[in-house]
Amino acid sequence: MKPIVITCLLGIISLASCQDRRKSALGEARAVAAAANVRPALERDLAAAGLRFGDPVFIRAFKEEKQLELFVRNRASGKFDLFRTYPIAAASGIPGPKLMEGDGQVPEGFYHVPPAAMNPASRYHLSFNIGYPNEFDRAHQRTGSAIMVHGNDVSIGCLAMTDAKIEEIYTLCAAAHQGGQPYFRVHLFPFRMTAERMDKAAGKPNQAFWKNLAEGYDLFEKHHLPPEVTVRDGCYQFSSKPG
Repeated sequence: MKPIVITCLLGIISLASCQDRRKSALGEARAVAAAANVRPALERDLAAAGLRFGDPVFIRAFKEEKQLELFVRNRASGKFDLFRTYPIAAASGIPGPKLMEGDGQVPEGFYHVPPAAMNPASRYHLSFNIGYPNEFDRAHQRTGSAIMVHGNDVSIGCLAMTDAKIEEIYTLCAAAHQGGQPYFRVHLFPFRMTAERMDKAAGKPNQAFWKNLAEGYDLFEKHHLPPEVTVRDGCYQFSSKPG
């Protein structure tokens, strides 16, 4: 390869690296500013509920009701207490799982978010990737990527919050990571899986899938601990205690 070509390629790589570093720095600054904005009120409200900033969190969301619940682990009981219920500003699609790239559906299932999935440099203010497709999704040949919880009020296939709400959610989740939680769980449901609502789903094409989801929903309702979730023979399997 000619020296001039090598020099040009190195220049392109260097420029891309600089742009990535700049984007990362801007994102980090955005997350720091958001935390400074919301942390004092969060710490006050957590303390009033007997909870602590930086302790492990758990998220579950309901598509039909357009609600996202954020739980924080109570040090005294070891269980997860509901801290806040946030309105989902926008979520495309209908009850039912995401099947393929571009179908506009929000996934349904059990996901987890490690620190690497947090994106403070998002085009949608702040965001985190829920980890779709998971093992279950892949076993059923479901496709798609970059399914986020993010700000900016608009979404196709993601859960969009207002910027003010995602600042709270992101800050609590990032603090849990920093406090030692290796990942937090995100459970996505088509609706609140009460016995009455499940009866209304009888005969629907997704009934068997929803019954499987309801097993995990019911375990958390009973124990207030997110269950350990594995996949076996194309179905979710649950343990009553998280690993």
